[in-house]
Amino acid sequence: MSTSTCLPPPASILERLEYFSDWNRAKHATALCLNLRNALLAKRPKGTCLSVNVEDMRQAELEIVKRVQNTFFKEELLILRSFDSEGPFEANDSVKVRNNTMKKKSSLYKLDPFLDQDGIIRVGGRIRRADLSIDLKHPIILPRHSHVTELIMRYFHEKSFHQGRGITTNTIRSHGYWIIGCSSAVSNLLFKCVTCRKLRSQTQVQKMADLPVDRLETVPPFTYCGVDLFGPWLIKEGRKELKRYGVLFTCLSSRSIHIETANSLDTSSFINALRRFVSIRGPVRHLRCDQGTNFVGAEGEFTKAMSELDFDRIRQYLLEQNCDFVQFKMNVPSASHMGGVWERQIRSVRNILSTLLCQLGTQLDDESLRTLMSEATAIVNSRPLTLENLNDPLSVEPLTPNHLLTMKSKVFLPPPGNFMKNDVYSRKRWRRVQFLLGTVYLTFLVSCK
Repeated sequence: MSTSTCLPPPASILERLEYFSDWNRAKHATALCLNLRNALLAKRPKGTCLSVNVEDMRQAELEIVKRVQNTFFKEELLILRSFDSEGPFEANDSVKVRNNTMKKKSSLYKLDPFLDQDGIIRVGGRIRRADLSIDLKHPIILPRHSHVTELIMRYFHEKSFHQGRGITTNTIRSHGYWIIGCSSAVSNLLFKCVTCRKLRSQTQVQKMADLPVDRLETVPPFTYCGVDLFGPWLIKEGRKELKRYGVLFTCLSSRSIHIETANSLDTSSFINALRRFVSIRGPVRHLRCDQGTNFVGAEGEFTKAMSELDFDRIRQYLLEQNCDFVQFKMNVPSASHMGGVWERQIRSVRNILSTLLCQLGTQLDDESLRTLMSEATAIVNSRPLTLENLNDPLSVEPLTPNHLLTMKSKVFLPPPGNFMKNDVYSRKRWRRVQFLLGTVYLTFLVSCK
């Protein structure tokens, strides 16, 4: 009993080249195969080192191109070989016979194709007498849908440092290749290129998340707050220059602000500023902040203090009074974009105070700085919450945070007097503050336009 086994047919060179994703590696592997074949035909002794040089890479490139053209341009090759010509057609009779024989639907019909001395199809044309290399005058024709063509396009695209379609196409043409439908093929390659999509992709539009309960619940002002520190500001105390910081509390529902000053960035200084704020604005239910060391320390201090008390009894009493302990809600580390509610308010305050205090801050002391911060708070709280109907004379007065805090929208008038720049150096410090306040108010009006 005999058994027969059917072996699969050997893979062609083009099928083997599909395993490669780099044009240089594909040429190098083909060059090694060609050198091995030549060594076997020449019956060289075993152990001969097979090295690859530039000429071997060139011959391997031509061999790959021949295989591709034999696969995709069979009919055109038969027609061109029948003329037995090794250059561009010069006689009109030959051109007419070729055009009549070749189908008009062929992709090579309008390219004036011919076979060179290596048997490769090249583009014809009218510049064969130009003093240029044959690759520039008559580039090699390649089909669009081929793995080898894709390797060549990817190689020159990376060689041109991932430039656009025009530069990549020009690089391919200047190196002696004419790809049919090159423009659309390169566009398709750029669309698939991960590096190009990373560098030139459009900004993704993401739907905003739902607003938290802190922004939507109907509660008194400053029940849900955000807090952050800004500064430092330099002040003068006697002959010493000291640093002071601003502690900005913003209401998440009414968008109003409250500014306290802190002498340092430690936990004790922040707790004192928080107690001053709560004493004026009332109890706070939730306090949002980032993970600054002073905020983390304050949370730890409050947690430790609450653990020493009869928590259940105190909580029951506070619930009856519609109050609660301050609960810190901290953003994740290194996520300043999550604190946009208070960062935007700090920007408004800094737009008013930054230039002013950098130039004239050393003319103020602690008391004057606190007064100036309070005045800046009143100015920011008088801003309109919406820009709609501002220019309509028939519309109602725009809503401001002061409407919700004091039921008054106007900033109170400054004390009577003509405050000049010389007042910055006056011994009467209140005149210094009032001059700076006038500058602050004008700056705020300009920034609101």
